[in-house]
Amino acid sequence: MTYYTADMSRGRILLLLTILCCVALLPFLGLADFNTKGEPREAVVAFSILGQENWILPTNNGGEIPYKPPFLHWCIAAVSLLFNGGEVNEYTSRLPSALALTAMTAAIFSFFARRRDTMRALLTALVTFTAFEIYRAGMNCRVDMMLTALTVGAILTLFRWWEKGMRGVPVCAILLMSAATLTKGPVGIIIPCLTVGVFMLLRGVAFFRALLWLSLWGVLSLILPLCWYAAAYGQGGQEFLDLVMEENFGRMTGTMAYESHVNPWYYNLVTLAAGFLPWTLAALFIIPRSRYAALLHPRRDTWRNMRDGLRRMPACTLLALTASAVIFIFYCIPASKRSVYLMPMYPFVAWFISEMLIWMAGRRPISVRVFGDFLSTLAMLLFMLLIAIRCGIVPDSIAGHGKSAAQTVAMLESLRTFGGAGALLFAAVSPICAVIWWARIRRRATGAWLPLSTALLAVSLYISLSGCYQPAVLQAKSVKAMTGEMTRLYPDMPGKVYEFLAAAENAKGNPVHFFEVNFYMGDKVRNFRREQPSEGYLLIDKGDAADYLPRFEEEGYRFTEVYTPDAGLPRHTPHLYRFTR
Repeated sequence: MTYYTADMSRGRILLLLTILCCVALLPFLGLADFNTKGEPREAVVAFSILGQENWILPTNNGGEIPYKPPFLHWCIAAVSLLFNGGEVNEYTSRLPSALALTAMTAAIFSFFARRRDTMRALLTALVTFTAFEIYRAGMNCRVDMMLTALTVGAILTLFRWWEKGMRGVPVCAILLMSAATLTKGPVGIIIPCLTVGVFMLLRGVAFFRALLWLSLWGVLSLILPLCWYAAAYGQGGQEFLDLVMEENFGRMTGTMAYESHVNPWYYNLVTLAAGFLPWTLAALFIIPRSRYAALLHPRRDTWRNMRDGLRRMPACTLLALTASAVIFIFYCIPASKRSVYLMPMYPFVAWFISEMLIWMAGRRPISVRVFGDFLSTLAMLLFMLLIAIRCGIVPDSIAGHGKSAAQTVAMLESLRTFGGAGALLFAAVSPICAVIWWARIRRRATGAWLPLSTALLAVSLYISLSGCYQPAVLQAKSVKAMTGEMTRLYPDMPGKVYEFLAAAENAKGNPVHFFEVNFYMGDKVRNFRREQPSEGYLLIDKGDAADYLPRFEEEGYRFTEVYTPDAGLPRHTPHLYRFTR
């Protein structure tokens, strides 16, 4: 195997990469039911868009307006109309994120392949795709993957504008920043302009010239979002304006009415390391023996060499370094920190991981082979454990006792029965690739082919995880079956079902609801305290029921519990009460 394959064109590699991404994503999007509050919270907005025929500011979750701008919800509604007759489900809700990840992976490959060599660009794309945080976001119905893809695309297209001598109008970058702003607010403009602005300064562009041009493109990027903001304000009025200020400026300044993911700055280091698995482990195997080890033990001339290196660095590499640093520092500033906020820096960090892997493969290939052995061993162990669970070798008694034990038993039962032979086939993909690694690739692969082979091992692991292990485990946490059973037992419930959560009562503005139940009930759940109905059904978790139902009884209500959730479901799964007043 050679370092560069001249017989395969860049276009053919791009096609194969795109197909690989689709194979690793698209078949599995609908396997897992919604099992966290985040996914149904976004999906139900698309549901309400189609149900109310309101593409500007529909209401949901008992009369609330959405907490995020609508671009992702538009995409979900559009694909639901095109491919599913207007029905929003798990698959159509996750499809826009999967397509965004596929497009970003292809764009990263194309960008670096045109400016450096094809194999290094391909490895960068695969490292990006298989970073745990990125792949997970690509399988989820959340705004983060869409925002990441649009932000990265805007950075790359603004770089191309600089590369062409800053001539003309970067229309594509402006549209991408507009869409990013319509996905999660002005950060979709700030990050690309700030990143490319710092890069331009490092490349010798005068400060005021860079500021003038990028400010102009930022202002032009606001035109389309402002049209939506104006239309939404016309429907939502002061309530909408207050929400915009809270979600954008309040989150950045730490002045929100409720605490939202408040963490110290070093939290970003921890989540970046966790989010880059399995490549964080590769770095642990490799960095101590690589040329980057000097950064861990700097000498007197190390920083001078780094400064000189910045001056000689290829433009695309300097862009990757700038983007990584700017995005990380930017998200250290606000009090609110989440692992997904750092995702736009992943493709650029992946470039340096790829350089490290290829450099080490040419000098100490044993380090890369050990990493491949680790992935292969993990694949074999997971498959053996699955077979043991399905054959009944692993007893339920290993779960112990208590609430967590019931959840573990539910997960074991789901692993035994989920998906039948098809799930086993997907689970077998990674151990088969592990056998091929040991038998055909480990000793024969050289140069860039060696780390590329480990990247393909990582892809095979994700196929097994998404096709069998993950949906089986997550299925045990979903309330979809419970919701269907409640609706079957009490067919008069839709239209007369309400929710109460003490967290929402005590934290003003905190968007807390039983989002999963509401989605699977067709957005029929209403607000108990706001409407104060005289009869109906109440969703309330066990702890809140003990604290608040006696207070409601003092107001004349009478409650009868009519449905208790299974012990294997998460702790805050609601109980169902029938009430009269």
